[in-house]
Amino acid sequence: MFTKLLEGVDKALVTKLVILHTLVIAVSNYLVTIRFDLFPGAELPLFGSFPLAAAAFTFPIVVVATDLTVRMVGKEAGRAVVAMAIIPAIVASVLVLLALDDPHAYRVGFASGTAYAIGTMLDVYVFQYIRDSKTYGKNWWLAPAVSTIAANIIDTYTFFAVAFNNSADEYMAANWMEIAGSQVVIKIAVGLLVFLPAYGLLLNRLQKTYKLK
Repeated sequence: MFTKLLEGVDKALVTKLVILHTLVIAVSNYLVTIRFDLFPGAELPLFGSFPLAAAAFTFPIVVVATDLTVRMVGKEAGRAVVAMAIIPAIVASVLVLLALDDPHAYRVGFASGTAYAIGTMLDVYVFQYIRDSKTYGKNWWLAPAVSTIAANIIDTYTFFAVAFNNSADEYMAANWMEIAGSQVVIKIAVGLLVFLPAYGLLLNRLQKTYKLK
C-alpha cells in the first residue's frame, strides 16, 4: 500500500520512526490519566485553576518527531510513516488504558488515533509548505515552530472533543474545553521552549549521519 511512497527510503529507518511515533502516543495516553491543577484554588479567566493532564509535557514530542520524519524521508514518505503508525498507536493506547482498568480505554484510544492522524497530517503539510516558501531561508526553526503551534491546537481540541464530549466521565465531560485550553498553552510553551531547541541540536547531529530532505 505504501510501497510507492516509500520507494528508495531506508526501511529500517521507517520502522524506527513508526515505533517512535507509536511509543510517544502510548506513553502520552497513559499520562492523560494523571491529572492535576497547576494553580489549585485559582480562578483564572478562561482557565480557572489551570487543570492539566501530564501528557501536556510529552505530546509536543509528536510534533517534533513528525517534523524530523519529514526532514529525514520527505513529505510523501512522511505521510506514509504517519499513516502506518495510526493503527499501532490506537492499539497501544487502548492496551495501556485497559491495563490501567480505564473504563474509557476504547474511546480514548480512538480519540488519540484520530487526533494523531489529523494533527500530524496537518503538521506534515504545514512544515513542508513553510520549508518550501521563500521566507524559510536559513531559519531552520521557523517551520517546526509554526507547525508546533498549529498542530498542537488542532490535535488537542480534536482529542478532547472525541474522547470526552458527552462522556460518561462527568468531570471530563463538564470541563474538557477548559482542560483542552490549558493543555494547548502548556504544550505550545513546552514545544517552543524545550523541544524546539532540542530539535535543533538533534537536527544538527543527524545531518552528519543522514542525507536530510
